[in-house]
Amino acid sequence: MKKILLAFDGGDPARRALETAAELAHLTGASLAVVSVVPVRPGRFPVDPWDDTSAHATELVEARRILREQGIEADLIEPLGDPAGTIERIAEEGGYDTVVIGSRGLNAMGRLLQGSVSEHVATHARATVVVAR
Repeated sequence: MKKILLAFDGGDPARRALETAAELAHLTGASLAVVSVVPVRPGRFPVDPWDDTSAHATELVEARRILREQGIEADLIEPLGDPAGTIERIAEEGGYDTVVIGSRGLNAMGRLLQGSVSEHVATHARATVVVAR
């Protein structure tokens, strides 16, 4: 394990993923980057005003603060796009060998209606994917 990409959105599952990624970085000496994808959807209002770049920038600053308290310096990445596909693309293009992501624990109906980013990344990314629960 040399390069870890942490998918972070500020929620409780993402915080568990952050702790997992920090532990892995400490154990392996891997570098760590944190990605928070601003979701863009087709339509008249492609970016949700409550889930825009400023919200994601705040989440990234919080992740950096938590990681610095643990002695870890992390790169921050704030792209726009489909969250699952964007995480997979960044992992591939950046040469990350591990992706750490939280699971919201959606039931079957929730996955059907909302889709599961962690499930999509776990089944489509070329890197090793750790799903923190």
